[in-house]
Amino acid sequence: MAHTSSQTTILFIVVVLVCVFVPGFTVEEAEAKSFWDTCLLKISPKCVLDIIGVVFENLTITDACCHDLVQEGKMCHDNRIKYIAEKPHLVAHETEYLKKSDDLWTHCISISQTA
Repeated sequence: MAHTSSQTTILFIVVVLVCVFVPGFTVEEAEAKSFWDTCLLKISPKCVLDIIGVVFENLTITDACCHDLVQEGKMCHDNRIKYIAEKPHLVAHETEYLKKSDDLWTHCISISQTA
């Protein structure tokens, strides 16, 4: 269990560093950096790890993180998951991960609407 958690933590750190230093969008570098800075500021690192864990490792998410995810917005969520899912060691299952990402979004929307 600790091994999975450390893998998720390392994955998150790598994603954040790559997102900050290597914008993956067709917009200007300043716009891409601004977008990622905005997305990363809207949600706690713990919730990002939980979200990554749900999509890539079949873990669970708290209601509080669901609320944060919805507040962050679908565009930030979709771009983060798509970026990770396109990595060479994950791309074979990209469709599965994107479906799980959409399922998570739907779940979190329903959680946010009932609160």
